[in-house]
Amino acid sequence: MRIQCPYSECLGDHSRPFSERLIRRGTFKRKSDSERIPRFICRACGRWFSSSHLLPTFLQKKRKLNRPLLKLLNSGVSQRRAARFLGISRQTVERKFKFLAEQARISQNRYQEKWRKTPLTEVQFDDLETSEHSKCKPLSVALAVDPKTRKILSFQVSQMPCKGRLAHVARLKYGYRKDERSLGWTRLFSALRDLVHDQSSFLSDENPHYPRHLKSQFPNACHETVKGGRGCIAGQGELKKLHFDPLFSLNHTCAMMRANMNRLFRRTWCTTKKREGLIDHLSLYVDFHNRVLTEKSAA
Repeated sequence: MRIQCPYSECLGDHSRPFSERLIRRGTFKRKSDSERIPRFICRACGRWFSSSHLLPTFLQKKRKLNRPLLKLLNSGVSQRRAARFLGISRQTVERKFKFLAEQARISQNRYQEKWRKTPLTEVQFDDLETSEHSKCKPLSVALAVDPKTRKILSFQVSQMPCKGRLAHVARLKYGYRKDERSLGWTRLFSALRDLVHDQSSFLSDENPHYPRHLKSQFPNACHETVKGGRGCIAGQGELKKLHFDPLFSLNHTCAMMRANMNRLFRRTWCTTKKREGLIDHLSLYVDFHNRVLTEKSAA
């Protein structure tokens, strides 16, 4: 890591050699983890700073819990139970959850650089359904996956109206609910334009709305559709009762998401209260999924 003055008011030339920009001024023992941190003085502005000033964990008192909390939140553990396991308050878990989600988005932006240099030629996409606060308020998670490595390329969360037996109850209780899935699909395919070749092959189920939104962003792409199958186990629609599932990579990824994110469990009281929380948790899981869970399969 290149050490430079972190203050925006500093007018020093950061391209100059280290000895002409900074002066070493000893170390201090950080109280949170007893690590020795070097101090520096900027020759241009005369202000003091340490090497930890340049890290995203600057001023955090429990930075050593970031990694254990990351593993718990991506292993089907709720925020309350994670707080109990780690011996910290729920407010600390909530703050670290938002911090880790933001760092995961930054990490994925760097991780996707390889796809920008060498765009993919095959993609599978579909929707995963969940809810916020109540099953009368369903949400749709549009998801795109690389079928060869099961890496998650992108996702978008959109609200949708309730359907089935709860539709009448939902309208009486919460009124009309706007369907924003069309906007979510457009955003998903727009995000894939930098990662996927223009003449790629897309595979999905027979949803009649997919072709129109796909062609708007990938006019030269080949779109193949397959008939969806029934779940092999009641309540687990991601695992199909088929001898050969053409969308196995996507369905298996969705099944892993339901197994590792407690708010996506089929039967749970850890429901999503706000859509932003679901987006943060998905961002957290996508980075963990791409960097840890599927790393061996990619190799």
